[in-house]
Amino acid sequence: MQLGVEISLYPLHQEYVPYIKDFIDRLNTDQHLHVQTSHTSTLVSGEFAYVMKVIQTEMKTTFEQVGQAVFVCKFLNATHMNLS
Repeated sequence: MQLGVEISLYPLHQEYVPYIKDFIDRLNTDQHLHVQTSHTSTLVSGEFAYVMKVIQTEMKTTFEQVGQAVFVCKFLNATHMNLS
C-alpha cells in the first residue's frame, strides 16, 4: 500500500528556518521516498510501512535538535493515486 503524508513543521525556536530546511533535506536524501516541497508543507510518499518508519525517525531527530516543535500531518492512502 502506498501512503502520502503532507507535513508542516513549526519549530518553536526563534531561529526556525534551519530546522525546517534540515528536516526537508533529511527526507530528500532517502531514495525510497518521493518528496515534494511547497511554501507551507512537504508531501512525502512511498510504501506505507517505510514512510511511517522514516517519518517517526525524522520527527524524533527534529525533537532532539530543537526541543519543542509542532508537526501537522495529513495521511492519505495513496495506493490508487499518482503523487509523483
